[in-house]
Amino acid sequence: MTSQQSNLACYTDRQMEIRPELDLNSEVPLYRQLGSYLQSLIGNGDLLPGDRLPPTRELAGQLGLNRTTVSAAYELLETDGLIKGSVGRGSFVCGVPEREVEGLNWSRALTASVSTSTGPARAGLINFSASRPSEMLFPVEEFRESCDEVLRSDKLRSLLQLGSPGGYEPLRHFLLKRSGLARDSDDILITNGCQQAVDLLRRALVRSGTKVALEEPVYPGLRNLFVEAGAELIGMRVTAEGVDLYSLRQALEAGAKVVVLTPSFQNPTGATIPAAARKLIISMARAAGAIVIENDIYSELAYSGGEAPRLKSLDPNVILLGSFSKIAFPGMRCGWIIAPRPVIQRVTELKQLADLHTDQLSQAFLLRFATSGRLEKHQAKMIAAGKERLRAVEQASRKYLADCRFTLPGGGMNLWLDLPDGLDSSALRGLAQQAGVDYLPGRFFSITRPLDSGLRLSFAGLEPQEIRRGIEILGEVIRSANGSKEDPDGASRPTFAMV
Repeated sequence: MTSQQSNLACYTDRQMEIRPELDLNSEVPLYRQLGSYLQSLIGNGDLLPGDRLPPTRELAGQLGLNRTTVSAAYELLETDGLIKGSVGRGSFVCGVPEREVEGLNWSRALTASVSTSTGPARAGLINFSASRPSEMLFPVEEFRESCDEVLRSDKLRSLLQLGSPGGYEPLRHFLLKRSGLARDSDDILITNGCQQAVDLLRRALVRSGTKVALEEPVYPGLRNLFVEAGAELIGMRVTAEGVDLYSLRQALEAGAKVVVLTPSFQNPTGATIPAAARKLIISMARAAGAIVIENDIYSELAYSGGEAPRLKSLDPNVILLGSFSKIAFPGMRCGWIIAPRPVIQRVTELKQLADLHTDQLSQAFLLRFATSGRLEKHQAKMIAAGKERLRAVEQASRKYLADCRFTLPGGGMNLWLDLPDGLDSSALRGLAQQAGVDYLPGRFFSITRPLDSGLRLSFAGLEPQEIRRGIEILGEVIRSANGSKEDPDGASRPTFAMV
């Protein structure tokens, strides 16, 4: 008999009473209170490795809760590695990770983390949680040809040498010309993706206490960078037409010195700011003396409608961010900043301090891929595939998510969904995962508002049939949680209430 089998056998002799004291009036959700209580039982040794936790339905009945709340609590413990779920057998205690007997107390030595973990990705799920293109669309052979052409060129030796901290010079000239927005007073810096671009800018522009206005909901990687800098964040509400102008005005009146916007197909909402509103935004920022950073990584994935002017085209002082990650290859990590020369000079100094220079060889590969016409063909393919996926999102959402609130984007990779009143997307996620689908809850994108009812569905990396099936499953989970008795086809469904 294995040690695990022995532990499981011992469970029948151990009937641990689980009686947490839950505060219904607390701001802490019930599932988190229950999760903390179970974690303390494991940490104190009241629950031992190999012990099986009660089934979610059974424990919910004992505590007067519902299955959703218990499932969400178990999900927290599994994410932390304290329990392990097994299909058909239940959830078993793994125990508390062993601590180092000797050595430094690294938890005290290291600075505090501001990142919010989304938890490990689970295999076999229809995964709407990752905002990335489908790797099945990557033109591998065409890219291989581009690489081969570079490798056979007489410039290969110099490409393998240390280069400029500003980036591969031919690529810099190409991108400046391709943007159509750079003025004589502008320059460009190639970065290790758009994330590094934002990191360099916050180092150059933001000091502790600087007020920074961000869209809310907001991409968490962007928010966390400014939190690390000690900035005072001001959330600007995002509507179906992008940032709310009244929220922007309030942020500027409150003293925001830096404003970060994603005008086209914003992540996570998919919203786009209309042309007229963009002009007003520039006017308001100018009057307040605020610096505008324009995150423009999604605009080239437009599936419908006319193209609105870039903020950079309306004001030369706007700092423009771009990337190949959405229209080409995320793994190549090629982004850029186009900004007035003093800005580029400073961020180039900061980049040189961090990594001396950029990877010239990969940038030469991308440049050849672009100048050969292969990038343009791939972008057309990406847009066609994006349209097909968005149609699948629209059809499935209208059929299976009728009780939810959403606005279809005109491009990009993401759809924002608001659940029916009373449902919490974080608590619902555990049930969705058990049913075979995953997403990111609204709390990951929050600054000042809880966003408990919201969630992001990222559809670009999935096949249309996966999108339809995934949204169908999600709709079933939502209807069950909302107590609805029928699906769109009139079939009876089980119900339960949400606590």
